[in-house]
Amino acid sequence: MKQSDKSYHKFLVLWLGELISAIGSGLTSFGLGVYVYEQTGRASAMTLVTLLAFLPSLLLSAPAGVLADRYDRRILMVLGDSLSVIGLLYILYCMSYGEAKLWQIYIGLTISSVFSSLLEPAFKATITDLLTKEEYSKASGLVQIANSAKYLISPILAGFLLSISDIKLLLVVDISTFFVTVYATLMVRSCIATRKIKKATSFVAAFREGWDVLSSKKGIKVLIFTGSLITFCIAFIQTLSAPMILAFSNSAALGTMETVSACGILVSSIIIGFLTIRGGYTKFLSFSLFGAGICMAGFGFCENIIVITCFGFLFFASLPFANMSLDYLIRSNIDNSLQGRAWGLISLISQLGYVVAYATLGLLADYVFTPLLRDGGALAGSIGAIIGIGDGRGSAFLILLAGILLCIISILLYQVKAVHSLDKEDSYVFQNHTQ
Repeated sequence: MKQSDKSYHKFLVLWLGELISAIGSGLTSFGLGVYVYEQTGRASAMTLVTLLAFLPSLLLSAPAGVLADRYDRRILMVLGDSLSVIGLLYILYCMSYGEAKLWQIYIGLTISSVFSSLLEPAFKATITDLLTKEEYSKASGLVQIANSAKYLISPILAGFLLSISDIKLLLVVDISTFFVTVYATLMVRSCIATRKIKKATSFVAAFREGWDVLSSKKGIKVLIFTGSLITFCIAFIQTLSAPMILAFSNSAALGTMETVSACGILVSSIIIGFLTIRGGYTKFLSFSLFGAGICMAGFGFCENIIVITCFGFLFFASLPFANMSLDYLIRSNIDNSLQGRAWGLISLISQLGYVVAYATLGLLADYVFTPLLRDGGALAGSIGAIIGIGDGRGSAFLILLAGILLCIISILLYQVKAVHSLDKEDSYVFQNHTQ
């Protein structure tokens, strides 16, 4: 077996651990979302839970990236997986004495998020440790399958488990997955030669090196800024689809819709996993984002669950091509020794869009757009005549607007020459790995 094949097999072991971890995290995310909405009936309460589970990990991603370049990346992944369980155990403990209060859920998710911040920069940098440049796009497809598992497998599994038990069972399953993921990570670590780590004179100096490499190319800066706008738009459908659908349907329909829609990621990721794409990544990025915007607008257009699911499937099918293109364009233009801190900073900057969206969308939906699109609201006779009126139509209108914004972003991005310059070739070619 060639050395490159062995390395790819090690990556598959690591990826399998991350897949199982993502499924467990998705169970908790889905279950707590339904739990909080049933307690409060407010979209703002759901988005606040999402924000507090996400924000600490985001804010700490930059220093976590520095640690990933200074210390053993696999050990950091083990620590992140292991210690993040503390927050889930706290929530489970509170629920064992009755219904957990919102502030208790907030604290538990925050604790879990703090330690989870160690995972992403170390995992992404480890991919560069293991794989050749030609394998990046193929690995990207598998990574996106793992990332999408929380939307693909977890919702329907959570719906089944909630039908026979309650939220506590979901938490127990999520906590149990840590044993598998830690074992997989330690297996890979034992097979990888010790990486020579060049420590900077100080933590601050190492952080500055990461910033310098990102700011050295205009194209990379544009992509990172674009990433923030993309995550801002995607957050609309992630946070507002539940209140939009629960306004006219139930949690079972919501779980089925999320699972079927996420199959789009699975289909596209499998296609990417079997293809090598050479050059033309900017075209892929722009075209896939434009398609995602059209589908997002269609997602919020009506209250037909079948139509919503179809547009959801197409929307998620567009994302792997966009993510693969972003990943390649950035990864192939950054030195391996700087990958950890670079990805930490990229996560921090590009995902600020999520923070802004999570902090504002629930309030906008509950107190601005939902009243406007209720019977007698200011937009009921205009926009409401097209997309309908009712409690969920404010959330739907926000999703529609985000889709239009995503289309505009894709058109503007295609005009930026600095991004095109990151491509190594002017044209793209598909090659099937089976040939």
